[in-house]
Order: sequence, then structure tokens, then C-alpha cells
Amino acid sequence: MPIISYGSKVLKQKAKDINLDYPNLKDLINNMFETMYAAKGVGLAAPQIGLSIRLFIVDGSPFADEDADMVDFRKVFINPQIIEQSGHTWSFNEGCLSIPNIREDVSRLSKIRIVYKDNEFNTVDEVYDGTKARIIQHEYDHIEGLLFTDHLSVIKKRLLRSKLNDISKGKVNVDYKMKFSNKKGR
Repeated sequence: MPIISYGSKVLKQKAKDINLDYPNLKDLINNMFETMYAAKGVGLAAPQIGLSIRLFIVDGSPFADEDADMVDFRKVFINPQIIEQSGHTWSFNEGCLSIPNIREDVSRLSKIRIVYKDNEFNTVDEVYDGTKARIIQHEYDHIEGLLFTDHLSVIKKRLLRSKLNDISKGKVNVDYKMKFSNKKGR
């Protein structure tokens, strides 16, 4: 599936909950994993493929060299709610498949508690910290209508403005399929 670029309205909308009978949910989840792997990502939220629904997937295995705990961190989050954030604030250099070729340090709290439905629609209540919490928070932002760039200072956003505008117009080189919001000739 094509990944929606920065500048698209769907990336700025708060996504809606879904229920168990959401059409072709299992196929959608499988296609999202395929799309994420093809783009070499560690997470993908439904708004990034044009669906304003509260669904995201993660696979932290690319971080397994640095953190052995990430080896089997492959999950589906449906209708998630972050209940609590705690711990210390730490910065990490984040990127986003919808904002290719831009990476910036983002500060987030180190620990979260999240309640969600898994891919079988079982309710799960879990606590995550470190890199797992970071990945989840980044993807959770997508279903809340936020991007990692929303966490940057006004000055940093100004410095990135022309690059972000170029991305929205399709003036960027990527090795995965994308759909650009403001590309001329559509």
C-alpha cells in the first residue's frame, strides 16, 4: 500500500475506534505489516495508509542488536489508549515513513501504560518502557493526529519548512510507494 506523505489531512485527524467486524481487518493488518517491512519501518499507523482508524502495528526487531528485548516485539494495537506516562524524559532521533529523509531528536517520557485490543480483539493492559514505549508513543501520535515534527521547537520547524513542503509535493526520493498530498499533475 502507498504511504501517505506529510501534508495530507488524514495525518492531522484524530482517528476513530473500530469494532471486531471492521471489513477485512485481518487482511488489512497483514498488508500493513508488508507495507511497513517494504519501507523498512518499525511501526505503521492506519492514518499513514489513508485510514483514519485507531490501529497501528509495530515490530522492534531492527533494534534487536542494541536491545535484545526487541527481538520478539511485534504487535498489533487496536483502539489503544495511553492511560499513563511516567519516568524520565529522554531524547531520541526519530524518523517517520510519512516524512522521509528527515530525522530529529524528540523528547518523550520513558514509560507508558496502554490499554488496547490485540488482533483477536482481546483487551490488553500493559506497561512499556524504553525503546518499546518510544515506538508505541510515536505510532500512537499518528492516531491522535500528531506527527513527530509537532514535538519540535518553532525554530526547528521553521528550519524544516522547505523540506516538509517538498515532501508534500513529492519532491523527495524514497524506495517505497508513497502518495503525496500536494503533488502537481494529480
